[in-house]
Amino acid sequence: MVYDWFNRGSVPPETPANPPVDQEGQPDQSSAPQPSATQPADAQASEPEDDSLEWARQAYARLKAQKAEAAEASKTVQADSTPAQNVVVAPVMESPAATVPEVVIPSVVAPPDAAPAPSAPPAPPSAPTPPAPALSFLEQAAAQRDQRQQELVQPAEPELVPVVPAAAQAAPKIDQDEPRLGDFDDAFTWSAEVLAAQGRSAEQVTLEEIDWLGRLRQGMEKTRQGFVTGLLENLGDDPLTPEVLDDLESLLLRADAGVQATDQVLDALRQRMNEQVVDPSEGIRFLKEQLRDLLDEPIKASAVHVLAPQRDRLNVWLLVGVNGVGKTTTLGKLANLAVRSGYSALIAAADTFRAAAVQQVQVWGDRSDVPVVANPSANADPAAVVFDAIGAARSKGTDLVLVDTAGRLQTKHNLMEELEKIRRVVDRLAPEAHVESLLVLDASQGQNGLKQAMAFARAAGLTGVVITKLDGTARGGVALAVASEAKLPIRFIGAGEGIRDLRPFNSFEFVEALLASR
Repeated sequence: MVYDWFNRGSVPPETPANPPVDQEGQPDQSSAPQPSATQPADAQASEPEDDSLEWARQAYARLKAQKAEAAEASKTVQADSTPAQNVVVAPVMESPAATVPEVVIPSVVAPPDAAPAPSAPPAPPSAPTPPAPALSFLEQAAAQRDQRQQELVQPAEPELVPVVPAAAQAAPKIDQDEPRLGDFDDAFTWSAEVLAAQGRSAEQVTLEEIDWLGRLRQGMEKTRQGFVTGLLENLGDDPLTPEVLDDLESLLLRADAGVQATDQVLDALRQRMNEQVVDPSEGIRFLKEQLRDLLDEPIKASAVHVLAPQRDRLNVWLLVGVNGVGKTTTLGKLANLAVRSGYSALIAAADTFRAAAVQQVQVWGDRSDVPVVANPSANADPAAVVFDAIGAARSKGTDLVLVDTAGRLQTKHNLMEELEKIRRVVDRLAPEAHVESLLVLDASQGQNGLKQAMAFARAAGLTGVVITKLDGTARGGVALAVASEAKLPIRFIGAGEGIRDLRPFNSFEFVEALLASR
């Protein structure tokens, strides 16, 4: 199934908005609560729990019916494509003596009035055959040698070769990690509620989104444990107080949200407290709203809501960053994401300095069936590799070229100039191409990652940030610092080590996963 993650908001629903009761065996959706697109997030929290559970049950039943239909259709196609006999027996080579046709002598029937022919006299008994003389040792060895030579000359008996139908052959590599529908548990209900809060109906819930939200929620576990646990303990059941805001400030700074982002959020909360009494539920809702606005500010300033390859145009994405942040792994996941979303991709292995970097890129390319352009010679010119990759992409009509660059510290002036050289080659060779320069940040580096973003933004002309390794750190708040201080839009986030653990950034889902209370 091709699911365009870059344009997920524009994917039409697979079923009508109000399907009838007895179609496709689906449950009746007319009685389910249908959240509107303009419904605020806090309205979802005020709904009765039974209604939200019923909505999630309807979405789960629909996804389960879809999986059953897909499995049945796959079995039908496989059965139709399977021939009557699945074993082909190769022809057996026969010796010339065996191919001589058998001569059948017809029996002669005598007429009824004819005299019977005299029978032939019986043959005399044959003399007894004298025993064969015993062979000598040399003669036995010669006979065994002749027998082995005959066995080598004669063709071996053909083996039975099973016929594998085309439909039953190995699926593409990108389909080996398809999302699976798990149990109707807390993770599914939370994911369904997040989608419902964004205006989705039960018919629009897809297994791809449910799977990703579960991965994101699990990946943010470490950050959420330290942040939400302390937040809920400080809030309690009483209205917000200045002391609670002081504790919230400590929690935000501990999560590496940054001073500027922390001050901006707390100033808004203090202003709201001066206007009215804020209870804990209202305080959490207002906190989520402030965090979303802070993350969305640079995205709105860029006028590009979701970074996606443009159709009918060459797109070149440069991945830059310091050593060890996961640039090559992120490049492989982006290639897989592009192929899954229906785009053609090509990888340029421009990291020619790190040992085995080209081999690592080739492994990622094989996993997603994406071609790789590389120079196997040691210390090759990265700009030359990019030159060859763009030429190959233009000749093949490729949508996206992903460029893997060598890790470099933001303080190395000569290495930063090398990035500028690659950018000049791209601009000269493909002036019509849409070029993006994405900085890959390791979330575990905290405020050091913010300093990297500021330095690379000045030297490499960054257009976005990819935050990785959110599952291995409690400093997921660095995303707030990057958005508020570096003024860079967050384009993708990685919340795991799997090939499907990287997706386009969505501020609503990120904040909900950060502040999930269950």
